[in-house]
Amino acid sequence: MQLRLHNTLTRRLEAFAPADPARVTMYVCGPTVYNYVHIGNARGPVVFGVLADLLRRHYGGLAYARNITDVDDKINAAASEQGVPIAAITDRFAAAYREDMAALGVAPPDIEPHATAHIAAIVAMIERLIASGNAYAAEGHVLFSVGSYADYGALSRRDPEEMLAGARVDVAPYKRDPGDFVLWKPSSDDLPGWDSPWGRGRPGWHIECSAMAAAHLGETIDIHAGGIDLQFPHHENEIAQSTCAHGGAPFARVWLHNGMLNFGGAKMSKSLGNIERVHDLVRRHPPEALRYALLSAHYRQPLDWSDALIEQSVRTLDRLYGTLRDVGEAVVAGADDLPEVVEAALCDDLNTPAALAEIARIAGDVRRAEDADVRRTLARALVASGAVLGLLQQQPEQWFARGGGDDDARIQALIDRRIEAKKSRDFATADAIRAQLAAEGVLLEDTPQGVRWRRAG
Repeated sequence: MQLRLHNTLTRRLEAFAPADPARVTMYVCGPTVYNYVHIGNARGPVVFGVLADLLRRHYGGLAYARNITDVDDKINAAASEQGVPIAAITDRFAAAYREDMAALGVAPPDIEPHATAHIAAIVAMIERLIASGNAYAAEGHVLFSVGSYADYGALSRRDPEEMLAGARVDVAPYKRDPGDFVLWKPSSDDLPGWDSPWGRGRPGWHIECSAMAAAHLGETIDIHAGGIDLQFPHHENEIAQSTCAHGGAPFARVWLHNGMLNFGGAKMSKSLGNIERVHDLVRRHPPEALRYALLSAHYRQPLDWSDALIEQSVRTLDRLYGTLRDVGEAVVAGADDLPEVVEAALCDDLNTPAALAEIARIAGDVRRAEDADVRRTLARALVASGAVLGLLQQQPEQWFARGGGDDDARIQALIDRRIEAKKSRDFATADAIRAQLAAEGVLLEDTPQGVRWRRAG
């Protein structure tokens, strides 16, 4: 089954062909750890985590790197405000990030490089860029000369005037051209810094990812992924400096970009203040429902984030777990149980909405199946299909126990009483129990496989 991915660089859906099928390489831009991340920051790790698993199933091996940016002016500002070293900020929020991603079912990458551990590699890359004439030193800074790279702008398809108007373009007197970007900048005594041929300083943001990717994955990588907001200038600058530092070798064969989350009609961002932090959301809602919501739209499309989306995701998982519960036994699935149509959806540019639609169809088949063996076979297909999306891996009792195991037992006891009342044709008692549970927000559904229940909302 051929994997096809939409390459932002070519604007085409392409058959994926890694340089070395035994070691596919993928780099995903990770967080700058100065605060808790918002749910929009989680979309990339979730969807590209699904891709990582897909690549492992189809090829001999995967080297997946997702970095930690642990030197940055925002980190410096947070450390200064709190009167602590930057490591006190970065260690705390890197740990919080890992915890939040784990709650969403995101597996750790194979490699998690930290920028501060790669200063020597960053300095060496900058030295190569100066030697090749692609960078220059000025007033303690080192800048990349955008004019020295003829293909600058190919990823974002922006013309020079648009690029100059970019929000991150810093016009300074030491620049030869207003579009040149910083590779190294000086640090005052009160800021973190490292010795370099250009004086004590710290790296610019863009060079960090180029150096880390090269150090762990090689000069040319198969896939580079991140949010669409990073396409310019971050990814554009990565391409320019990496290509020039490596003698013209392409930086990445395939570029993937996930769409933004919108909240309240605007792009979710810290600067606008319209954010929902993962750290808070996983404490208010079932994390699996948040993951389901993030996968509910195609990764390249914007996703409107709302309480209604979360509630719908909870209700959908209620139905799916209720279906598995009604099978009447624990369902254990293997790789052979995965339906080809679900894998095909993921091979079609990570079409998670199509995969979720197939999961819903399979669940419907489980509910309609009258033969016990057929029902078990379909249930295994359901669990295997959920697994490739990081869903449906709990036992149903665990999912429904999120509101409290003791309360679940009480609800089930009432349902059992209602079943006995109906068998005895005591319909008044049966109706009274249903009404009592409905008043508590517990909804019942009588199915051929038994009574299913879920909490409303």
